[in-house]
Amino acid sequence: MTAAGRPPEPRPATVAGPVPTTGARAVAGPAGGRANPAPGADPAAGTASLEAEAEAGSGAGASAEADTDAVPDAEAEARRRVVRAAVRFLAGMITGVLILLLLGAAQAQAAGYRYWSFWRWSDGGWVYQQQGPAVHVPADGAVEGWRFAVSPDGGQDAARPGTAGDFATVCAATPAQDGRKRVAVVLDFGGAADAPGGETPPQPRTACAVVAPRASSAEVLATVAPPLRYDGNGLLCAIAGYPRAGCGDQLGAATRPTGDGRPSADTGPTAATGAVAAGASPGASGPALGVGAALALVLVLAAGAARQVRRRR
Repeated sequence: MTAAGRPPEPRPATVAGPVPTTGARAVAGPAGGRANPAPGADPAAGTASLEAEAEAGSGAGASAEADTDAVPDAEAEARRRVVRAAVRFLAGMITGVLILLLLGAAQAQAAGYRYWSFWRWSDGGWVYQQQGPAVHVPADGAVEGWRFAVSPDGGQDAARPGTAGDFATVCAATPAQDGRKRVAVVLDFGGAADAPGGETPPQPRTACAVVAPRASSAEVLATVAPPLRYDGNGLLCAIAGYPRAGCGDQLGAATRPTGDGRPSADTGPTAATGAVAAGASPGASGPALGVGAALALVLVLAAGAARQVRRRR
């Protein structure tokens, strides 16, 4: 009892030591911070909680990094698609230009040249003679053919003589002579479509030349089909005086590739050698220049395509 005569108020009982808790309940820490474990909580449980939070945070970071990496990959793929499309476009353009140029060259060849082509009979057929008549020396018993026609430039595609090269038939009436050789000659002057304006082609004929053993094809021809006409470059223009004018004329062209059609000051074929010899293709440089220009254009377009690819990278 107090001095005032009142009984004292009872005080709540306290227990020494920490207040027991259940499980790993945590007491909230500072605002915005991580929860602190409550006094008396199990340390292992707290550690597990921290590790779980750390793993959750690392997972979120990995997801963010993956999203960030996906953007450059998409941009790179878009660039690759653009580059592929550009390459396909340029390749198609190059192919189209090349086709057009080749078609143009084919049309130029199809126009043809009007000239005498030189052939030899071998294994039952006519074979284009690669050597000119001034340098080729036929053997005894050989058969040589000449054909005047509008033919494409290129030798093997030229018009062949229409008569077979039968030596026994052509030279049947010409006896052999000691120290001499016999050479059969087939002359085909072509048809009306091959003839220059105002001229009529003679009928085809054959002849058997008897010449010296070392006589050239030009000498054989001069023996059986005079007069021969050559231009200043040694190109054979006329056999037996046909045609009267012109020499290796290119049809539909303003100028001819070789020759001026005038008789040479030299009455023989001594200057006719190599590519300009009679029997060689008269316009050999024309298609070659066209193909060269086509290849040059293709290279230029290919270089442009490569530069576009490097720029888009």
